[in-house]
Formats: sequence, C-alpha cells, structure tokens
Amino acid sequence: MRTATIFHLDLDAFFVSVERLLDPSLEDKPVIVGGNPLGRGVVAACSYEAREFGLHSAMPIRKAYRLCPHGVYVRGHGEEYVRYSRLVRGVMEEFAPVVEQASIDEFYMDFTGCEKMYGSFLELATRLQREVWRRFSLPCSVGVAGNKTVAKICSDFNKPRGVTYAPPGTERLFLERLPLEDMPGVGKKFLPELRRRGFFRVGDVARSSVEYFAAAFGKAGVDLWEKANGEGSTALTVERERKSVSKEHTFGEDVADRETLEETLFGETAKVCRKLRDKRLRASGVTLKLRYADFKTITRSTKIPPTADDREIFETARALLRKAYDRRVAIRLIGVGTTGLAPDTGQAELFETERERRRRLLEAIDEVRGKYGFEAIDLGRYESRRERR
Repeated sequence: MRTATIFHLDLDAFFVSVERLLDPSLEDKPVIVGGNPLGRGVVAACSYEAREFGLHSAMPIRKAYRLCPHGVYVRGHGEEYVRYSRLVRGVMEEFAPVVEQASIDEFYMDFTGCEKMYGSFLELATRLQREVWRRFSLPCSVGVAGNKTVAKICSDFNKPRGVTYAPPGTERLFLERLPLEDMPGVGKKFLPELRRRGFFRVGDVARSSVEYFAAAFGKAGVDLWEKANGEGSTALTVERERKSVSKEHTFGEDVADRETLEETLFGETAKVCRKLRDKRLRASGVTLKLRYADFKTITRSTKIPPTADDREIFETARALLRKAYDRRVAIRLIGVGTTGLAPDTGQAELFETERERRRRLLEAIDEVRGKYGFEAIDLGRYESRRERR
C-alpha cells in the first residue's frame, strides 16, 4: 500500500499579515484585529508581537486592551482576507493534485505518489513557502507528514515561517515529547483531567493502552490515543457543502432604537447576499438572531422563494425583527442567516423582467465592491431610507 504524503500550509497571523500589506506602518508593531478595544467584541487575530503580552484569538477585546494598551487595534478588512485566501489557494492548485481548504488561512494538499515529479518533499515545502512569499508577501508555515493530523501539528511546530517534515514511520517519535496541549482536540476541559491522571506529554498517552482511554474517556479518548500514536486521516475533502451563510453584529452599546436595528440588519444582510452571489448560491430560508442586553438569545426563521437578492432577504428578516422584538429590553447583538442553499444557475430570462434587471444591478454592485471594497456602494442603507419615505 502506497504511503500517503500530506502537506498542511498555514498562513502565519494571516489577518495581521494582510493588514500590514494594506498599511506597512503596522510592521513590527503589536497589532490586534478586532475593532474597538473598548467595545464588546473579541480578538479575531493578533500579531506575534501582541502575543508576547498574553493576547490570543477569541479573547475579549477589552481584556486584550488591558494587557496591551499600547497595541494598534484595527477593525479588519474581511473582503481583502477572502481575496488573498483565494490567491494563495490558486498557488496550491498549481502544485498539488488535490487541495482541501480547511479554513480561510489553512490548506491541506495531497502529494501522494508525486515523488518522481518533485523529488524531496522537504524541498517542495520550502518552495511552496517561498512562492507564497514571493507572490503575495504573506508568511506561512508548512507541515509534511503521512496524514492530516500530524501534518497540521508539524505546521504549528515551528511558527512562524517554519517548515517541518515527519517522514513516514517517524510520526510517533516526532510526537513523543510534545506537550498534550499541542494535540488537536485537547482543550481547556480535557487537559486538566489528563494531567490529573498523570498524562503530560503525547508519549505518555501513546505508551498507555487504547482500552484504558476508551474506558476513561470514550470516543474522545480513543481519538486522542490514535493521534498520539501518529494515526490520522489521509482523505481530503475537495469541496464541502455549505449549509448556511450568516452574519451578525455586536453593538458597542445596547440599542433599543428600531431604526438603528433595521439599518444594521440591512448592512449585515448585504454582506450575506454578497457571499451568496459570490458562491453562486440562492437561499430558501432566512433566520433572524437577537441577543438582548440580559443575554437572552432568540432566533426566528421562515421560508422564502430561492433568492440571493439583498432586498428580498432583508424584507423577510425585517418582518421577523418587527414580530420578534417584543420585549422592553435593549439589543446587544443582531444577526441574519440564510439556509436551504442551492446552486444559482444564473440563467438569464428570455425577456428583461424586473427580476433580471435587478440581478444585473447586483452583479454590477458586486463588481465595484470587489475592486474598491464593500463600503464603496451603500445600497442597503439607501434602500432602507427610501422605503421609510
């Protein structure tokens, strides 16, 4: 049986790296992507300079500000992150027969059987890393191993700008001395229990029996034991079916003004619909999400004819909002989601109906936003005000 060769490429501090391309003055500074440091959001990403102060992604941004008040806090440019992610994926597809995009900044590649084409896999990993830097000035780390799990651990092993290769048959030896917190799936709840039982390094788990871990932790224990012994999947998913597209906004201060809520909802709807059209999808379900100031969270959903039109989805979401917002409590968060996604064939109608003219208008708007950023045209707010006249 042929031994698999899996690469994992991880863009280092990706959001921060893109922000530095947009604003070179951010270089070598502690940069935090996440918006207002006195707001209620969380850290989306932070530079390695900021991590030295204890910052990490998903940390409440107010806590980040207490730890690093001199940092540079930026709101972020989501459209640019998506654009650069696509460009990097294009490079991967030039080299690898199969590419799986695990997230906006992570890629798996299957080079099984490509020895004669590329020779040394370590040299190939270095070449990929250099190519991404040469074309886009984006730093990345690459891990190479016989399965996805170990390849991902390898890419994390020597960040940033690292290249790590665990040749076939050496996976267990490579993992032996790593701390357990470096293993995927070992989180804040699992780790203390493992330590309480005397397991501190990956090798401690590998030398134990699978029966012990099955009895002590069930399926999660068996999964950990298999990973500790260098086992993992080699199957790459080329395309994952998207089940929903959603956006939500957390207000800096609680909002009770219905007009502000509707305008915010329109803006989030526009972003959702842009993503639907970008993926050539239409939605047949709309979901509204509200979180009150007292943290009570509700959702309301309904079905609609398949569409990716901002106006049609917003009108549905607005109707849900007007029915759902029935408490005398301010709103902390509002969101809109779309479900029941299906491919949009994009077939033009024989005669230019209102719907067809609308489709062309939205395509033109998307093109402008693609070139100049999402805020270049504020169609949603314009239409929202026009309907209130």
